[in-house]
Amino acid sequence: MSSIHQSSSAHLISQGNIYAPTLLGYRRRETIPVAIGDLMLGSDFPIRIQSMTTVDTMDTQGSIEQSIRMIDAGCELVRITAPSVKEAQNLENIRKGLRERGYKTPLVADIHFTPNAAELAARIVEKVRINPGNYADKKRFETIEYTEASYQAELERIRDKFLPLVKICKEYGTAMRIGTNHGSLSDRILSRYGDTPLGMVESALEFLRICEDENYYNIVLSMKASNTQVMVEAYRLLSKKLADGQFKPYPLHLGVTEAGDGEDGRIKSAVGIGSLLEDGLGDTIRVSLTEDPEFEIPVAQELANRYVNRHIPSEPIPALSDLDQGFDSPINPFAYTRRKSKELANFGGHQVPRVLADFSQMKEIEMDDLKSIGHFYLPEPDKWAMNDLGADYLFTGKLDLKFMLPNGLKQIQSAETWLAQSDSIHQFPMFEASVWLNTDKKHASLNFVHADAEEIWSNPELVNALKTAKKEVLVLSSTYSNRMAALRRAFFELENQEIDIPVVIRLHYQDIPSTQFQLFAPTDAGALLLDGFGDGLMLSLQSLHDQYALVNSTNFGILQACRVRISKTEYISCPSCGRTLFDLQETTAKIRQVTDHLKGVKIGIMGCIVNGPGEMADADYGYVGIGKDKIALYRGQEVVKKSVPTDSAVDELIQLIKEDGMWKDPQETNI
Repeated sequence: MSSIHQSSSAHLISQGNIYAPTLLGYRRRETIPVAIGDLMLGSDFPIRIQSMTTVDTMDTQGSIEQSIRMIDAGCELVRITAPSVKEAQNLENIRKGLRERGYKTPLVADIHFTPNAAELAARIVEKVRINPGNYADKKRFETIEYTEASYQAELERIRDKFLPLVKICKEYGTAMRIGTNHGSLSDRILSRYGDTPLGMVESALEFLRICEDENYYNIVLSMKASNTQVMVEAYRLLSKKLADGQFKPYPLHLGVTEAGDGEDGRIKSAVGIGSLLEDGLGDTIRVSLTEDPEFEIPVAQELANRYVNRHIPSEPIPALSDLDQGFDSPINPFAYTRRKSKELANFGGHQVPRVLADFSQMKEIEMDDLKSIGHFYLPEPDKWAMNDLGADYLFTGKLDLKFMLPNGLKQIQSAETWLAQSDSIHQFPMFEASVWLNTDKKHASLNFVHADAEEIWSNPELVNALKTAKKEVLVLSSTYSNRMAALRRAFFELENQEIDIPVVIRLHYQDIPSTQFQLFAPTDAGALLLDGFGDGLMLSLQSLHDQYALVNSTNFGILQACRVRISKTEYISCPSCGRTLFDLQETTAKIRQVTDHLKGVKIGIMGCIVNGPGEMADADYGYVGIGKDKIALYRGQEVVKKSVPTDSAVDELIQLIKEDGMWKDPQETNI
């Protein structure tokens, strides 16, 4: 099982690892056009925005009204679940009601488990989404040994089940999304490929081959997961497999499943979706938040609009010249591996990425100001306390502090200020690269060297000095309009030059609102962190007066969304749909209220069984709707309590956590 994944990954690297038009700039991947009613989708058209209704599909008027709210907010494709034939049939009434109200927006039927519902819906709406993991398979969480002959027999069985839908879509001009979900891979795929991005891709390609055999090409593909590392790797691998296998270049639908709500949901969505948009991948996006669907639309629009006027810089980022032919990257983009760096202080090596708070723009720093970065002075016992979002370093620039910092927070000063002090052991200097190269006075244990990304590929003197640096951490920023690509190019150069000092990613944003900041910063930093780059993160935002708490939580939120530093409870919660069997928003809020102090615990909250156990694959505990007002509680992927009434299910979940010794009282962790 794992050998197939490993050998395939190695084969991809041996052929070169290009999966996008360019990794050192921005150019959108070219696709074929797909017609969804009157809406055209693909690289010749804008990135389309879509969402999904959350009311019961049998509630015709409620579905119409919610669809109108979504469309008025800017939704260009409305997806509605059709879990059985009766819901599929009612799509006709919803569609008719919308048309009578003057709304021509295409509708998409979301299908799981029920081919007969898909075949009916394909005659009614403009697009059908099927999940290859459960369209022709029933999931029993069994490992099955296949011979080549028995596996081919399974593919023939799938063909027989899937072919009627393909023919109907072709006859009616209905578009189709073949949408793989990491959480619902079939036992057959898991047995052959494992719970891997390769398994996700192959799951879709099995169905795609049937479509192409029938000369049906009106297809969109997706590779969704709640784990951003898995999601990004799967889309990259899909893009490459389509090209290598001589498939048509189909448009891609991007989305992070079960992203959650609020700040965490937005940051996680930006990490996954934004990272792929940066590479030119993606033609339609859906942001899955545990909120009403109309609130998803502005978030998706912000992510997409960033690329409307994205141009190639007047000074293009130079390609790497001394890598083997066919390579565009010195890393494996299809399997996450953290860049190897030597350990210095608490940076690099096996240390988690560090958070650096930038207070250099403040006029004066008081003790209370440190509350915004997770450090609290308690006057009564005359002690400092720290919460789970406590920054590791404080950059004060030219400012002097009038008090001692807590033990968990260390000070960085501008080199100019540090050099002027007689006793500078307890502070660390931040040198500009040119100053660092020309000074003999440096800290005995830790120095920070700030450089623009361009200097890494254009300044041989700096590169040679970094090769022999012993007590330095490099702080990289960029003035390029496409800062992510410039920083990626600098990391590529460090890899190529075999420079292994720790690197902090520094991103500064000016004149943008907080809503954009919490999408743009996760996109830029997330794309690099998911490549395995970065031993620290330093964000700053110029335009907000009291932005320090926002920036600090974004720093930690990005690291958590990238799965490189877990600092708080993680909630894997679905965005709700017509299948949901309880009030998902209310329940998520209730569970969050009583568990958000459990650092590092992952809790899955699923509205129904469709993606439940699979999408919660790495969750510690699961809360899944299985019937009207009935909940199943999971420990990992194992059901431990069935048919728990909803009014007592949260208490039962807490009891389960307590039984496992994972519970802490809030007063033990809160300040």
